[in-house]
Amino acid sequence: MGLFKRASDMVEAKVSKFLNRLEDPNEMLDLSYEKMLTNLQEVRRHLADVVTEQKALEAQMDKAEKEIANYEDSARAALKLEREDLAKEALLRKQRETEHLAQLREGHERIVAQVEKLKDTEHKYRDRIESFRTQKEVTKATYQAAQSQVKVSESMTGISKELGGVGATLQRAQEKTDQMVARANAIDALSEEGVLEDPMDKRDRTTRELDDLRKQAAVDSDLERLKKELGKDN
Repeated sequence: MGLFKRASDMVEAKVSKFLNRLEDPNEMLDLSYEKMLTNLQEVRRHLADVVTEQKALEAQMDKAEKEIANYEDSARAALKLEREDLAKEALLRKQRETEHLAQLREGHERIVAQVEKLKDTEHKYRDRIESFRTQKEVTKATYQAAQSQVKVSESMTGISKELGGVGATLQRAQEKTDQMVARANAIDALSEEGVLEDPMDKRDRTTRELDDLRKQAAVDSDLERLKKELGKDN
């Protein structure tokens, strides 16, 4: 029985040590800090993705503006050659590209707003992480001091008089950890917000025909303007 009792005591001591290690506020605080850093990296990756989309839209806008200018030049050249049919075709393409450019600009405005929002989120989250890091180090130092005091007291009196203080320190560390993890999760949720929706044409046939007539009227008006500029007004 004596041998079995000693073996049982050893197992119990190891289990107790393992459980104490799991409840160590130093480890809990470090894990929470690492989680917050991971979330910050996620925010930054999402920000980089949105900025990439912004740059891509800006490139498309530049291309559309050049296309519009090219169609204008083509229409002028066609009129000089008395090819009104080609001029009208060029102006029709110009009109389409102008509408495309308007859509790009609208999307660009939404992305710019999203980028600014993510930048603000990243800045605030970074400040919170730095504040948490400072609190973490203070808490760890407090816990280490409490542990040292417990060991000194136990070695001198054989009685653990500081268990209540250590328990309170553990509770404070857990409460601060829960608060910071909740903040981290709230900030992380912002990075999962969508940026743009795919455009869908839901117009009925009548609306499309009216839009086509409007485009044609705009082309005719543009054509008359160019004719007047080139002295081709009939």
